Amino acid sequence: MRKLGLIGGMSWVSTRTYYDHINRIVQASKGHLSSAPLLIESLDFSELYGLSSASDWDRAASVLGASARRLADAGATALLIGANSMHKVYDRAAEQAGIPVLHIAECVGERMAADGVATAALIGTRNVMTENFYRQRLIAHGVTLLPPDMKNVETLDRIIYDQLMRGKVTREAERALKTIITVKEQEGAKAIVLACTELEMVVDVDANVLPIYDCTRIHAEAAANWILGAA
Repeated sequence: MRKLGLIGGMSWVSTRTYYDHINRIVQASKGHLSSAPLLIESLDFSELYGLSSASDWDRAASVLGASARRLADAGATALLIGANSMHKVYDRAAEQAGIPVLHIAECVGERMAADGVATAALIGTRNVMTENFYRQRLIAHGVTLLPPDMKNVETLDRIIYDQLMRGKVTREAERALKTIITVKEQEGAKAIVLACTELEMVVDVDANVLPIYDCTRIHAEAAANWILGAA
């Protein structure tokens, strides 16, 4: 099996989810005593929260790029950035890594294209929902995305940063996500892109009114396939 690096800590909750998903797939493929060869660098998210200015994002690119380089030097043969929002600096981090970095939106876009999904709603943090760096990757795979609802942006940021990133799950959050997804179906969405690595905590990915494309799960599956040599 090939060794994969994971830039984590954004949040520790989602890093735990990646570790679980990747290892379950590897174990199912290789046997019940097998586990995935992984190198994980868990960053301090408090130093990467609330980025807004160009200089803030330059600093984030430097932090992730340095982490990528350390993991590559330690023997990783490919990398994951375990956060949707931090893919804003994907290009600069990947350049410093010098090894393949599996882009989360590319993995999701490829899956949606294979499934023939034409129209979807993107749900995640503010920058993922409103900026082009993520949306354009999905659009390039033929997916039409509904425009973001700014009221949802405020609600989602509060749930994600104040609750989920602390490992806290509430009925209020579950109801809010159920309502958002139901409204998106009424607005014409044929699928939901769950573009935040913590949202699976409050969304039933396997039983919902619409097909749910859980970016964390899809990204982890791509990672496991890389480890197993199937990608």
